[in-house]
Amino acid sequence: MGRLKGKSCIVTGGAKGLGLAFSKALLGEGANVLIADVADGSEAAAQIGARYKRTDVSDPTDASDAADACIDAFGGIDILVNNAAVYATLPLARYDEIDPELWDKVMAVNVRGAFNMVRAAGPHMERQKSGKIINVTSGTVYKGMPGMLHYIASKGALTAMTRALSRELGPAGICVNSLAPGLTLSSSILENEEHVDVARPKVIASRALARDAYPDDLLGALIFLASSDSDFVTGQTVAVDGGSINT
Repeated sequence: MGRLKGKSCIVTGGAKGLGLAFSKALLGEGANVLIADVADGSEAAAQIGARYKRTDVSDPTDASDAADACIDAFGGIDILVNNAAVYATLPLARYDEIDPELWDKVMAVNVRGAFNMVRAAGPHMERQKSGKIINVTSGTVYKGMPGMLHYIASKGALTAMTRALSRELGPAGICVNSLAPGLTLSSSILENEEHVDVARPKVIASRALARDAYPDDLLGALIFLASSDSDFVTGQTVAVDGGSINT
């Protein structure tokens, strides 16, 4: 407890699902948390003691406003968790059945959204010569999966972004890492029966620890990457998936 006391965090997509679990965990370690989400997170934020700023991460102005709101509320930005993503609502589809407009939407949120947030928060971190950026990616980047080309391509781009940014921001003392969950039974994913019914048995069979994953399974790695415990770790992918992949 208290490893993040006084630190200021932005969690994108923090109004529900994994993002809400992440927000609670960061608060539990003493951090101040701003939930930045296009979904209404005002009630959830009030319940857990966080702040909420409506944010469409694909819009650079919204991203900048979220960064400003965090600075205004808490005095700075120490941790950015790029969690917002289009995923749970996506239907499984062959590559030649994916609508190009849907492809663009996935890229706009999952890739450009993270870029917009880094572009907004990064300069502040550079001025203070410290910061932690955690990009939530996916283990599917390493093994592939039919029916989710748009999503997997977006997370592959985010993984590459992590590596490049770690080199660019390292001289300022900023650590940039990826947290790569496997299929995790969050409240959001449970709303899409297709994902659960089709992917779940195959995913569990691929794991060394052959069980379902839950949001709580990710929190230890999240706090490690957000805290001083990981001050000499950057450009890395931490997979939390029961041993389904090896990074």
